[in-house]
Amino acid sequence: MRMRKKPNLVPRMERCARYLISDPAQYRGHWRDLKPDARELRLEIGCGKGRFSAETAQQNPDVLYIALERVPDAMVIAMERSMEKGLDNIFFIDGDAALLRDYFAPDEVDLLYINFCDPWPGLKHARRRLTHPQFLVLYRGILREGGQIHFKSDNHDLFEWSLFQFPKAGYALSEVTRDLHGNGICGVMTDYEEKFHLMGTHINRCVGTKEKMDPEPEFHPIVGPDPSRRETANSESEEA
Repeated sequence: MRMRKKPNLVPRMERCARYLISDPAQYRGHWRDLKPDARELRLEIGCGKGRFSAETAQQNPDVLYIALERVPDAMVIAMERSMEKGLDNIFFIDGDAALLRDYFAPDEVDLLYINFCDPWPGLKHARRRLTHPQFLVLYRGILREGGQIHFKSDNHDLFEWSLFQFPKAGYALSEVTRDLHGNGICGVMTDYEEKFHLMGTHINRCVGTKEKMDPEPEFHPIVGPDPSRRETANSESEEA
């Protein structure tokens, strides 16, 4: 399902302009200048409508959050949520996940969130998955040693497949669960997550911690359609 195009998108984006980083490459290696007292820099790929982003940033005012989203109709909602909360520790990028090494310097990111990404079913599209080894190797180029990826999905097949990919790319797995909220709500939910949890869908989650590899896996620039640009409702981008 595509998001309904919002006729008032431009003025809404303009009202939230202070949250939008229009040229992320210029901040490469200098993101902490936006919040010099930040103890960590955390990045979310595909933040959608930003419930998770805004609430997590609100709970951790001493952390700098950068959220990546390619659907403007979703991102404007995320920025409005941040503005309503008066947050000063979160900023948004309209950019490609495939270009993260252009946006962030080595060791610059402490934690990376991937919440309910497109499962891209079928082997033909496997390389587009954000947990494909080519992307996991890409993330190694911006995560510090010991940095983590927090991955959540409601798609059983994607999750089970991803559990085999993390170790291949040099990540130690921990906190693996196939029913995150089985004993009560755990952590901040996305809008999509809450909807499907209430429908009885189990939420899968794991943590991948970057380990030292010698030699480091070779990175090949990713070409082709960026999986974070998909305009259908895989997570937060469903119709508001």
